[in-house]
Amino acid sequence: MKKIEAIIRLSRFESIRDALAAIDVNFFTLSEVKGFGLQRGEQLTYRGSVYDADYIARLQLDIVAPVDKVDAIVGAISSAGRTGKVGDGKIIVYDLERIVRIRTGEENESAI
Repeated sequence: MKKIEAIIRLSRFESIRDALAAIDVNFFTLSEVKGFGLQRGEQLTYRGSVYDADYIARLQLDIVAPVDKVDAIVGAISSAGRTGKVGDGKIIVYDLERIVRIRTGEENESAI
């Protein structure tokens, strides 16, 4: 079992969601996050005044998947989320030792 964590642009979420649905990944956890990377802060304009935002708003997708689906999921997120500009995001894949569904006690692949 693997956990895939993807930090993505807000503007690319719908295309990434559709790409994941096309490979039968219809469940994930979504969080609004802020970060700071190579892109640095963004300049926001409000009523004619320019403000520097120290952090950049992004979305974080957390997906738990069997090992055999990881490459397809990473490929779908990469292709649908790529704009070619700095700030497209990151994908991180972790090993999972154990997963337990609280309601039924099922474990690992049957728990997802």
